[in-house]
Amino acid sequence: MNLNNFLANIHFGSLDMEKFHSFRDLEEDEKTREITEKYKEITERYPSSYLEEKGTIPTDLLDELKRIGFFGLNIPKEYGGAGLSLRQYLKVVAELSSSDLALALISLAHLSIGCKGIVLFGTEAQKERYLVPAATGEMIFSYALTEPKTGSDAKHIETFAKLSEDGSYYTLNGHKTYITNANYAGGLTVFAQLDKEKPGFMGAFIVETAWDGVKIGRDMPKMGLKASSTAAIEFKDVRVPVENLLGQAGEGFKIAMTVLNYGRVALGAGSAGALDQARRDMEKQSSRRIQFGVPINTFELIQEKIVKAKVDGYVTGAITAFTAGLLENDPHGVVAIESSHCKLFGTTRAWDTLYNGLQVAGGSGYLATQPYEKRMRDFRVTTIFEGTTEIHSIYPTLFVLRNLDKEMRAVGRSTTSRLAFLLKGMFARSQWKLKFNHRVMNRAVRLAKANSRSIRLLLQVGMLIYGKKIQSKQFFLRRITNLSLYLFGILSVVAKIDAEEKMGRDVSEDVKILAYFVEEARQARKDNRRLLSSKREALHKKIFQGIVPPLYSPPKT
Repeated sequence: MNLNNFLANIHFGSLDMEKFHSFRDLEEDEKTREITEKYKEITERYPSSYLEEKGTIPTDLLDELKRIGFFGLNIPKEYGGAGLSLRQYLKVVAELSSSDLALALISLAHLSIGCKGIVLFGTEAQKERYLVPAATGEMIFSYALTEPKTGSDAKHIETFAKLSEDGSYYTLNGHKTYITNANYAGGLTVFAQLDKEKPGFMGAFIVETAWDGVKIGRDMPKMGLKASSTAAIEFKDVRVPVENLLGQAGEGFKIAMTVLNYGRVALGAGSAGALDQARRDMEKQSSRRIQFGVPINTFELIQEKIVKAKVDGYVTGAITAFTAGLLENDPHGVVAIESSHCKLFGTTRAWDTLYNGLQVAGGSGYLATQPYEKRMRDFRVTTIFEGTTEIHSIYPTLFVLRNLDKEMRAVGRSTTSRLAFLLKGMFARSQWKLKFNHRVMNRAVRLAKANSRSIRLLLQVGMLIYGKKIQSKQFFLRRITNLSLYLFGILSVVAKIDAEEKMGRDVSEDVKILAYFVEEARQARKDNRRLLSSKREALHKKIFQGIVPPLYSPPKT
């Protein structure tokens, strides 16, 4: 069975050994160090408190960021960019995210998603026209997908583009909201429906904010990231030349999802940076805070927070680097599950760690003069960016189910053929072998295999029991996603350690981290490998019905 995805294939017993052994970590070199050093030199002259008070990025600061090439980091050199590889770029993202996220976001949103569609899908003419000014910062880009009524359900956006009778331009009408960089942007990647009878048959358009009919609203007041720009955008009879359509008509949804893979991997890298910064803060504060006559780092409950931050940062970095490697190998590759796991694991673990960082600092951590509360306010939105935590808790499983259903339909539509397909998959054997010199690594691989078998069994049996209703069984879907998340985390860490050891490095500390994560994964496996609802999940429905009477009945299928 080939589901056209590295991790999905592992779920069904097939591990691509070449991809597993090709792991390379995020790349730090002289070029990336020079970029981060220049950035930090500039930020020292513009403290985050100053930018937060102003609520915007001053023009002179923008000019300095343009001067150091901050807006062209991963844009190819032939268009004036620095030409960083994805792993180099993500290393820079991790470093920048440990400082002022609000300032870094203007470049990260521009590069990770804003103009990424042009890099990946643009014609040569489109690249020449737009990537050159994008690389210099002359034209900053935004990514315009979200709408007032549509967030994660991107196939059902309402913005519409109608092709003119002569076929020379599209007329664009609609509204977008929560658009990062909106009031800094000179260019937008805008997504719109092309056929009102076919939701998801979309176009991706390059739109200039200076064009007639483009109206950008005032910046929205936010909990954090106050110096960044977030606003609504209205399109009223905007004429978009056909030359500004990315890809082909109807490919907009595919383009949107491909670009979001890069945004989600960048969120993984940013989370790794935030985790490392919070851990360093906890190490420093806990060594100098004295309680009951001793430093608080002698207390197990404080040590636990620091160890957890170390492990979570390591795992986040590993899964991000692994996914980056898949994308570097195939920039248009299907990494929906892997990038989703980067986003879900990284942002939730980093949020918990930022909370712990403030906690370890004690009363002083609550003061606005300290960096903790601003970091929490700024970072909080990452659990909403690029799809909410709740969506990513079920999206990977839905992705596999939809592809599995396609394969099943290809076999035949009869009940007998579908049943035979599911039964065959249910008892398929894992066809991958990994053997290492470390007992912990071998134990980790056995657990990963066990998760793979459980995922396969739950998917197949779930389809038999629930049928079409399976997509609404969100607790069930989340349990499978959790098993997949730990499976990917284990394999990414094992691949990282294996690669490090082959380069002659001491991996003794890395193996300890793996052992800790394996124990966490064992407990998660116990909690998530069940087919039927837990008692608590069953009780939830009864309690909720007493709180909120049913107001909505899903359509019959």
